[in-house]
Amino acid sequence: MNMSFIIAILVFMSVLLFLAGASSYRNYLTGRKKIIEKIKSPDGSPPYNQPSDVFSPTDAGLIGRFLGFIGSLGNWIKPDSDEQISNMRATLMQAGYRRLNAIPVYFGFKLFLAAALPIGFLNLKALFLQPVPSMNLMIILAVLGLTGFLMPNLWLMYRISDRKRQIFEGFPDALDLLVVCVEAGMGMDAAINRVGEEMKLRNKIISEEFKLMSLELRAGKPRREVMRNMAMRTDLDDVRSLMSLLIQTDKFGTSVAQALRVHSDSMRTKRSQKVEENAAKLPVKLLFPLVFFIFPAMLVVVAGPAVVKIYRALIPVLKVGH
Repeated sequence: MNMSFIIAILVFMSVLLFLAGASSYRNYLTGRKKIIEKIKSPDGSPPYNQPSDVFSPTDAGLIGRFLGFIGSLGNWIKPDSDEQISNMRATLMQAGYRRLNAIPVYFGFKLFLAAALPIGFLNLKALFLQPVPSMNLMIILAVLGLTGFLMPNLWLMYRISDRKRQIFEGFPDALDLLVVCVEAGMGMDAAINRVGEEMKLRNKIISEEFKLMSLELRAGKPRREVMRNMAMRTDLDDVRSLMSLLIQTDKFGTSVAQALRVHSDSMRTKRSQKVEENAAKLPVKLLFPLVFFIFPAMLVVVAGPAVVKIYRALIPVLKVGH
């Protein structure tokens, strides 16, 4: 039973790592293709002789039908409360998912993976594994089902943390561009749109956020509401404080360029302090790999020949003594 359980866990982790590697490689190819298209087209739009979508029409249709099926599954288990749906939509927006069907697709993947992992294990068991007692089999299936149900939560947490990291790293550069645009005589709305255009290749997430701000301003939303929305989407203290600063600057009529410059310097200082903090933590993090992996190997390499020579020298002496 223990061996069957270990094999099931190893197979599951192998499949999971393979899918993660394939997804990472696909994202790399997609990003590389987009960068090549932007280089070939000066305005950032794809050339006229190449499709703007990364998939062919057939693949896009298959993916669309699959997501539609997943969304139909999600409609069965998604919450009915408006407050829960609003909170879930805000969380998905922080991860970068803004489509209307994001909530059904999210809950659909939870249900789909909760059923797919146990079914996949049963197929593997029928093909490769030895018979497992019914009670142990039920426990394994329950653990796999729970793991599949929680996997979208883990993916969402990873996406949110990665998105926050990219925004935190690239936001000082966006503020510098915003300062340059404002000091050059551009209005705040035009400067926000310009920063969104210029940050395409440097930081795509910040570019999308500034473009979304520009679209909301063009739609007629008040500037204060637009800035609060961006602070809610990013969920970063630095962005939230900047939006509050811009709201106060707009309210009292003070210099926007000066406020942006001061906040940009403070964010850059904070980013440098974060890097120094990570560098200070590095020796402690390296301690355990050094002790458990590198030091034993070095000890074997350095002291191994000496131990062998001592052993060979002492064996004849011990034999003579006996």
